[in-house]
Amino acid sequence: MTTGSAAAPEGDGDLAIGVDVGGTKVAAGVVDAQGRMLASARRPTPSHAPAEVADAIAELVAGLRQEYDVRAVGIGAAGWIDRDRSTVLFAPNLAWRDEPLRDVVAERVGLPVVVENDANAMAWAEYRFGAGRGQADLVCVTVGTGIGGGIVLDGRLHRGAFGIGAEMGHMQVVPGGHLCGCGNHGCWEQYASGRALVRVAQEMATASPEAARRMLAGRAVEELSGPDVTAAAQDGDPAAVKCFEEIGHWLGQGLASLTAILDPGRFVIGGGVSDAGDLLVGPARAQYRAGLSGRGHRPEADVVVATLGSSAGIVGAADLARR
Repeated sequence: MTTGSAAAPEGDGDLAIGVDVGGTKVAAGVVDAQGRMLASARRPTPSHAPAEVADAIAELVAGLRQEYDVRAVGIGAAGWIDRDRSTVLFAPNLAWRDEPLRDVVAERVGLPVVVENDANAMAWAEYRFGAGRGQADLVCVTVGTGIGGGIVLDGRLHRGAFGIGAEMGHMQVVPGGHLCGCGNHGCWEQYASGRALVRVAQEMATASPEAARRMLAGRAVEELSGPDVTAAAQDGDPAAVKCFEEIGHWLGQGLASLTAILDPGRFVIGGGVSDAGDLLVGPARAQYRAGLSGRGHRPEADVVVATLGSSAGIVGAADLARR
């Protein structure tokens, strides 16, 4: 499905296509130099065969190019991307292992292509056009099923020596804690993510079904989902609010640890769990202040919610493709 007008704004010759590749869908959009998305299209992610994913990307790009004159393609992918922004070294939800995605897609579409980590793309979009505007030192934390992140330092996206920096969801916050999908124990995302929210809610409902009655709403404990908990908390259910307080506590603790290393001026919190707004960010701010080293004797970073929503990955990937 494609949406948008049939022609680019007059005089705008700096259009790019951004592509966001996830485990369930591939979404693409035409983005102008001001970060406006002029048209979009999506399709389900095909089988995990790398060639079929590349074909899906190429088909979306071809469809959008029928109406827009674009000069580059940026691809945001949930995985480890090498420093040259060409190869997906590893992707947990797709069968990409040392996959030369840039060259494979460029051959199909006949345009310059760059590949970027999806959280980096989101961070760049918020820095350029969203909640991070005007802040040269920024950390973006995506709180979804797990935790991802992107770092902008002195106005530049920080990728690390090998291109796979900012995997902050896997910093250890509880030695010997919950087993993480990465193989380690006690990673931040096991305590401050959507998956952690569901686990805390299910544990609470098991221990005290009566206290969690409104949150359960007749469901079995194992049927509780993140959106269920969010909806209950937004309706004022004390048990659901307490779940967010716990997740927010751990989120804020991690932000304080990141501040000790990076000293950013602003944290931008995105991802699906951030839709809960102050239910999540309020406790996170409080614990951030409580856990800050030298608190009371140093400036504090702003902690704000992302503003670009689900389009951020597409907008950021497109903007990075122009650079």
